[in-house]
Amino acid sequence: MKLMTWNIQWARGADGRVDPARIVAEARRIADFDLLCLQEVSAGYPELPGSDGADQFAAFAALLPGYAAVEGVAVDTLHPGGGRRRFGNMILSRLPVLQVLRHHLPWPADPGVRSMARLALEATVDSPFGPLRVTTTHLEYFSARQRLAQTLRLRELHREAVAQARSARPGSAAEGPFEPVPRGLPCVLAGDFNFRPDAPERGRLLQPFDDGTPRLHDAWELRHGDRAHAPTVGLHDKAQWPGEPFACDFVFVSEDLAPRVRGLSVDDASRASDHQPLLLELG
Repeated sequence: MKLMTWNIQWARGADGRVDPARIVAEARRIADFDLLCLQEVSAGYPELPGSDGADQFAAFAALLPGYAAVEGVAVDTLHPGGGRRRFGNMILSRLPVLQVLRHHLPWPADPGVRSMARLALEATVDSPFGPLRVTTTHLEYFSARQRLAQTLRLRELHREAVAQARSARPGSAAEGPFEPVPRGLPCVLAGDFNFRPDAPERGRLLQPFDDGTPRLHDAWELRHGDRAHAPTVGLHDKAQWPGEPFACDFVFVSEDLAPRVRGLSVDDASRASDHQPLLLELG
């Protein structure tokens, strides 16, 4: 099974051109993916550089007709001219999507600091090895306070999901929304975390749990050991990222899924975004 995660910067490449079709073409060049996790999907924001304000959630769904398109809208506001402005994450899955949960992450006040609402989009898919919980997210960039709070919430969401997956809920399909649809026990947590490999937030995310919840592991370390994480931002777009390239996009997996990790790679060739896509292979 192949999962790709990519901060697409509303499909804006290093050349300044916004092109969702190019994102899909690049993703397909890299792998015949089963799941595509996207961050920074936009609709109704012509103010963003290069954007015409088009609904990219609809565009990606149309570009990948064989995939279930799951929207994770974090920012949803009234457009001055009418309609809605939306910004967030997306999961496109070739595997059956059994259940979707949308978790708005903490947004504590941090006066004087730019920030926006953030969301973790969770989908349990019917993978070749059973229900798998896939969560994609994009944490706050400007506010360290908010980013830490969001990191800790991701840990609690993982703990909650594991407890639910291990508990048999009563009910049946005949009971409508009370139907006990499974929530995957093993999980993949992927996205743009806006922290670096040596950041305290990452350390907190990977701490063991004290109640038997399978801990989270960095899939890069599982495959590459002590080798420094390949950079995921700043390789090609030097106008926005003039310094040294660095890693802030990661794929984490639960301990019970760790033996299935066959590969994690960063594609360093694509110029279709200011970030590079990551590919996780499970077996």
